[in-house]
Amino acid sequence: MKRTVAVVTLGCARNEVDSEELAGRLAADGWTLVDDVELAEVALVNTCGFIESAKKDSVDALLEANSLKGHGVTRAVVAVGCMAERYGQELAEALPEADAILGFDDYQDISARLQAIVAGEKHHPHTPKDRRALLPLAPAERAIVRDAQFASSLGAGGSLFRKRLGSAPWAPLKIASGCDRRCSFCAIPYFRGSFVSRRPTEIIEEAKWLAGEGVTELFLVSENTTSYGKDLGDLRLMEKILPELSEIEGIERIRLSYLQPAEMRPTLIQAMIETPKVVPYFDLSFQHSSESVLRRMRRFGDSEKFLHLITQIRALSPEAGIRSNVIVGFPGERESDYQELVDFISEANLDALGVFGYSDEDNTEALTLEDKVEDELIRHRVDNLSSLVDDLVSERAMARVGEEVLVLIEDSQLQEGRAAHQGPEVDGTTSFIGTDFSVGQYVRGRIVDSMGADVIAEAL
Repeated sequence: MKRTVAVVTLGCARNEVDSEELAGRLAADGWTLVDDVELAEVALVNTCGFIESAKKDSVDALLEANSLKGHGVTRAVVAVGCMAERYGQELAEALPEADAILGFDDYQDISARLQAIVAGEKHHPHTPKDRRALLPLAPAERAIVRDAQFASSLGAGGSLFRKRLGSAPWAPLKIASGCDRRCSFCAIPYFRGSFVSRRPTEIIEEAKWLAGEGVTELFLVSENTTSYGKDLGDLRLMEKILPELSEIEGIERIRLSYLQPAEMRPTLIQAMIETPKVVPYFDLSFQHSSESVLRRMRRFGDSEKFLHLITQIRALSPEAGIRSNVIVGFPGERESDYQELVDFISEANLDALGVFGYSDEDNTEALTLEDKVEDELIRHRVDNLSSLVDDLVSERAMARVGEEVLVLIEDSQLQEGRAAHQGPEVDGTTSFIGTDFSVGQYVRGRIVDSMGADVIAEAL
């Protein structure tokens, strides 16, 4: 008997890949995938557990799906993803509306798990553990575990377990999982585990598959893209794999994400700017610019080093897109630290910047740090900095007037898409007026105006 399942995805592009791999496994075992939760026997909610607002969105999605039970065909609501992995039994007790909480270790047998849940069997959620302990400390010793981990994304004969859940002309491509950094505010290594690179052959094969599915822009994602290859014995492996990706027929654009400023090397900058089809787009995770705050975060760098990196990039590619995120109100952040961050952002001339207020997170070192900044002051600093960022990003967009851009159309109704300096979903967009381009087309244009972070272009 065919079962129906709807996959609901929250969080980042890495979660989108996980959802499509789960969908691929379910489809291979006979499940029918539907877009509408109301038409599905099982609502599979891929949760995000990064920050409080993301966790709230995940809980809301689970409660919304649960409200459909008894009014249609929906029989079970199941949570997977980072929040499910991170809290396990605790989440099950706090959210009895979910019929099951599944961890990452359940993914390989996802079909059997869902069938059992629909049949009324009770699933006992896992007790969360530090997944870093599952891998050898030395990256070079992770080969056996790596092959077992990523083999789980392949079916019989090496066929790919991934099914696209949308029709966008771009798609995320996971190149690694986990993280070896120990940022004091971040719990991702705890529930995602240590850093593990995928082998280049697997990445190339999946990229070819995506091209065959109509994808023309690859968005390379991981928790730390600049570390790719270190556990394979070659820290410059990214520089070697980019030309191979650019040779794939049908792929027109390649974009990197999640770059650590402290790990940026001249050869990678050069490869990102000079390799055909790779766009000069730098998603740099600054998080702050005050040296004292960064050290408490267990991170490297300072305002001077970050500005030097930006100068290096723009010396090679003046039109390069640069985006980042910062955390305001980290424990011990003094007024002088905050002002240094304001000065840095004012000088950095970024294309996009996310501003987040610090909040305590379980299983992080920062949870135990002293000198916590008062919530009211954090909100005040976030509001002021966000207002400044809006102005600065608008000025950066206006400064691009006159530039020629190549735009990938993503919305035919709005005649809207993205230029090379604009990442998917989180950055600004480029629009045309009075045109009739189709989704998936690449259109060359000249920027003639801007509206906030967005720009308007005329077709050439």
